[in-house]
Amino acid sequence: MDIGSIFLILALLVLVGFFVSQPFLERKQAANVSIANSKDHELSSLLAERDRVLNALQELDFDNALGKIPSEDYSGQRERLLEYGADVLRKLDALENQPGNGEVSTLKPSAEDRIEATIAAHRADAIRVGVSTRPATNGGKVVSAAVAAPDDDVEVMLANRRRILQSDTAGFCPKCGTALQKSDKFCPKCGTKIN
Repeated sequence: MDIGSIFLILALLVLVGFFVSQPFLERKQAANVSIANSKDHELSSLLAERDRVLNALQELDFDNALGKIPSEDYSGQRERLLEYGADVLRKLDALENQPGNGEVSTLKPSAEDRIEATIAAHRADAIRVGVSTRPATNGGKVVSAAVAAPDDDVEVMLANRRRILQSDTAGFCPKCGTALQKSDKFCPKCGTKIN
């Protein structure tokens, strides 16, 4: 055998080895993708749960401001929701601080401070539109919106959009209760003349 034949046989062996090992490499990549998908799914479900808890807290505060819930029930329900929300935020922090998710910040506020700050921001939006005037406190101290998480920018944009939409309303129909626009002369639902 000459040297050219040996190199040809070695090249064929390398190609066959690469072809045979390709399914094993694809399985490893598929496993990495499925791990990333499960982390994304868990992150998405935790974010949805955080939003659900914030909405429940806002509704509870609103119901308390309207007098629908007794004070002794309100404090217990609010405390349970805050504990559950803090637990969800801790899970979010743990998931976001896992390796591969970037730098870990040591200056992040605690979960309780973040949830209280978000609630305070929601209350501030409610005060601007005339819903509630209860101050946001955390253990006797007033919580500022400066402690809010970075993803609260979306919350601020939503609140601004709600304010813009609500600024076009002129009130409600005295007969049927339908929301009226400033330009309405008659109720769009029942036809009652608007003064």
